[in-house]
Amino acid sequence: MRIATLNINSVNARLPLLLSWLKANEPDILLLQEIKAQYNAFPFFELNAAGYQVKIVGQKGYNGVAVLSKQNILVCRENLPNFEYDEARYLETKINDIIVASVYMPNGNPTGSPNYAKKLAFMDAFYAHALRLKAQSDKIIFGGDFNVILTSKDVYNPSQFEKDALFQVEVQNKLKALEHIGYFDAYRTLHPIESGYTYWDYGPLAFTNDFGLRIDYLLCSPSLLENLNRCSPDTSLRAMEKPSDHTVLVADFL
Repeated sequence: MRIATLNINSVNARLPLLLSWLKANEPDILLLQEIKAQYNAFPFFELNAAGYQVKIVGQKGYNGVAVLSKQNILVCRENLPNFEYDEARYLETKINDIIVASVYMPNGNPTGSPNYAKKLAFMDAFYAHALRLKAQSDKIIFGGDFNVILTSKDVYNPSQFEKDALFQVEVQNKLKALEHIGYFDAYRTLHPIESGYTYWDYGPLAFTNDFGLRIDYLLCSPSLLENLNRCSPDTSLRAMEKPSDHTVLVADFL
């Protein structure tokens, strides 16, 4: 089973790249964030023709999440419980016997602003819901853009991000708390040292010089972790013409 996640930064703007990558890599499940499209503007036809069922929670102009699957998708939730903001940031589904959710956490900048308070509120609500899900299933995967730089290994220059909302200790601790209740960072489990960047800004030298961040994650429950065979970012997508500023993170399970 191959599961991938990608902040696509507008599904319609990146559709040719997306279709090309799907054809070449054939993931069983792909989670998308920042689709930036409402239901009527989403390219269902093209993705169905590529062999994927699709469920979305859309929003005009920004945000929005989606789940693509070669198998039937059962929608469980179209929002995050107890997150009071009207934003399309969470879609929880069931595919076969696995709970699979696409997650787009708030950026939170600047630190100390209402945006930062929203980020913390989302992370608290996410933790509480993830804890509840553990009582319901032993097969769970959360994938998406978490907008958290977890350690200094996950950013090209930590000193430049000391005041950034993505790199605050309380934000890092809220993400680490998920490990304490049994969710594992798939990439870091297999790659304790490598950078594994998934994001490079659109500056002219950022991608070329690997000035990146690791802010996209696949978090899985122990029963799935036991079968994890590979997890790595595929930087080929970021190297294409007019890409997203993120690249896809791919995990293979036996």
